[in-house]
Amino acid sequence: MAANELPAREAMEFDVVIVGAGPAGLAAAIRLKQLNSDLAVVVVEKGSEVGAHILSGAVIDPIGLDRLLPGWREEDSPVKQEVTEDRFYWLGPAGAVRLPAFPLPPLMSNHGNFVVSLGNVCRWLAGKAEAAGVEIYPGFAAAEVLFGANGEVAGVATGDMGVGKDGKPKDGFSRGMELRGKYTLFAEGARGNLSKLLIARFGLDRDRNPPKFGLGLKELWEVAPDKHKPGLVQHTFGWPLDNRTGGGSFLYHFDKNLVSVGFVVHLNYANPWLAPFEEFQRFKTHPLVRDTFERGKRLAYGARALTEAAGNRFPSSSFRAGR
Repeated sequence: MAANELPAREAMEFDVVIVGAGPAGLAAAIRLKQLNSDLAVVVVEKGSEVGAHILSGAVIDPIGLDRLLPGWREEDSPVKQEVTEDRFYWLGPAGAVRLPAFPLPPLMSNHGNFVVSLGNVCRWLAGKAEAAGVEIYPGFAAAEVLFGANGEVAGVATGDMGVGKDGKPKDGFSRGMELRGKYTLFAEGARGNLSKLLIARFGLDRDRNPPKFGLGLKELWEVAPDKHKPGLVQHTFGWPLDNRTGGGSFLYHFDKNLVSVGFVVHLNYANPWLAPFEEFQRFKTHPLVRDTFERGKRLAYGARALTEAAGNRFPSSSFRAGR
């Protein structure tokens, strides 16, 4: 079957199409239904299930949940472990210097915050969204932006299934689905493919500084009970990175004997031989943290790009929207 002979896609119409079932996409879906329960809202998610691609080790400020879902604190939610202690260290090869809290920026203070599995939080939010009438389609990646007659965004199309390595249809081929909306919200996370296309098409990065990215690596460990310190939030910078390379670590204790440990390397590093994964593994041998993992078991591992703060880098929000 030639490309120009492909059957037309089936289409579904919605008021709002949301790409990405992360915290932003799901919170937006819930809020839309709160504002108008008659709105037809759909969320499309590339992961096999909601939360499958959420890798963040997360400490969250609950103010957003307080405003979005008043009364959530009385429910059985995955947001349980309040931060009990903040620690921030500068590391050398064999030792650590704990920094006092007062010179650190306010965002490093986690008083009143919670340590969570962000994947579990997303699954919980998805249940809230579905209960409000939001349709959620996991396992379907938004592969194409749909445009209207005047160049406005008109929705997205999911990818075709059953395509061979040569790009041609195989047996069992089926076309993707068009999800058309009056408004389309892109909540893809860092470096989303469709978001990059739209930034370029509409010039949303015009007169903006270049975005800044990092690489985040994370492991989830089940540690020995005597090594677990519920609610401990610990960050470091310094070793194993040199003074010319930005980055650092996080280590969060939560739930039952779980520790989320991660390492971030800013992607403007100059050393072409630097391997972020190897630096992460070296970090875990430091005397400050290595005892945490004795008799423990690594449960999961992941890595992904991160957006990092840079002044005046955010895309302009002025662009044409389908109506």
